[in-house]
Amino acid sequence: MNKPLIIGTRGSELALWQAYHTQKILGELGIETRLEIISTKGDQIQNLSFDKIEGKGFFTKEIEQALMDNTIDIAVHSHKDLETAPHPDLIIAAVSHRADPRDLLITKKALVQPDLPLHFKENCSVGTSSVRRKTQIKNIRPDASFVDIRGNVPTRIQKLRDGQCDALMLAAAGIERLDIDLSEFHVQLLDPTSFVPAPAQGVLGWQCRRSDAETIAVLEKIHHADIQDTIAIERTLLQKMEGGCQLPLGVYCTKEQNEFHVHVAFSAGLNEPLVQFEYHGNDADTCIAHCFDKLKKWQEYSSVEK
Repeated sequence: MNKPLIIGTRGSELALWQAYHTQKILGELGIETRLEIISTKGDQIQNLSFDKIEGKGFFTKEIEQALMDNTIDIAVHSHKDLETAPHPDLIIAAVSHRADPRDLLITKKALVQPDLPLHFKENCSVGTSSVRRKTQIKNIRPDASFVDIRGNVPTRIQKLRDGQCDALMLAAAGIERLDIDLSEFHVQLLDPTSFVPAPAQGVLGWQCRRSDAETIAVLEKIHHADIQDTIAIERTLLQKMEGGCQLPLGVYCTKEQNEFHVHVAFSAGLNEPLVQFEYHGNDADTCIAHCFDKLKKWQEYSSVEK
């Protein structure tokens, strides 16, 4: 490389951690980089929940535009935030290892009730802007209410401290990456096979221009093909269901001894029933086809029931 590669990133603490992490692993390969901080729609609009913001790619569009404008060379994303129909001139050239994929439930200690599901007292409010999380919580605890909480991870935790909600749900990977002390709260890591995370949760996606063969070759050196195999099933199901951040769909896939284990949770909406199932198979396409068929039948059933 004759010049440093420019890495585009959002300016939140978590996004910057991801960008610095990318810098570090590329630096270990002798690749010089510098960061370019870019503000996205998701950063600019803080007073609305995701389902009320028009369009998709709330945290990615502006960064992808910078790639197409040749002002940056690499975009680093939380893979779960990426649109399922990428721009034809861009490519996810590599994905990271998978950090903890689980959702984390943080509850004020005074409101803990261990004998109830999810361990919070009756009629508590849970802070989350994710419809996927809301539908799965509602399935377990119909008495729960929700508060749309936006902002970066430390801001959300401060809102819990300030009493804007009784409990808060976040991705465990973000807490782990920022090394945040949660000892003042009651903390639960939720089993991803029963409380199903977002497709590709815990994975970073490294994006560049499809025409940039030199950068693609660099990113291939840090690519985790085994992770790509499993999240491809998760992301393909999301794509086939024509969804993004607003779709109440959780998909979590692991691979053991050449067999895929796929866990799915889906609802047609916040006040609609939740369907959960799992499927095991050796062929990725067969897994996708089976799960998609079951999801479509559930959608049709839910529509008829209305």
